[in-house]
Amino acid sequence: MLKPLLIVGAGSFIGGAMRYLLSTLMKNVCGQGFPWGTLAVNLLGCFLFGIVFAIFSKNSSADNTLYLLLTTGVCGGFTTFSTFANESVQMLQHGNISGFIGYVATSVIAGFLLLSFGYWIVKAL
Repeated sequence: MLKPLLIVGAGSFIGGAMRYLLSTLMKNVCGQGFPWGTLAVNLLGCFLFGIVFAIFSKNSSADNTLYLLLTTGVCGGFTTFSTFANESVQMLQHGNISGFIGYVATSVIAGFLLLSFGYWIVKAL
C-alpha cells in the first residue's frame, strides 16, 4: 500500500508544480479578468489523460505503476476541480453570469471532447 501512495504523491507533486507554472504563465499573458489558467490546465489535463488512457488500453500488459503515476498522480495533481468550482462561484457572486456560463460550459464540454480526442489520436496510430 505504501508504494502506490508514494507513486501517486510523486506524480501529484509533478502535476501540481506544472499547474502552478502554467496558471502563472496564463495569468501573466492573459490577465486576471477570467480564470484562463485553470481552464487551460483542466482542458490540457483532459487531453493528456485521454492519451495516457488510450496508450495503456492498447497494451494490457503495460506497467500499472506507470499508469497510476501518470493518471491519478500527474493528471490528478495537474487538474483542479475545486479551483474551477471556486472560480465559478466567484463569477456568480460578482454578477458575471455570461462568464460563468461560458466557463462552465467550455470546461465541461471541451474537457470531454479533448479527453476523447486524446484517446482517439492514440487509438488511430
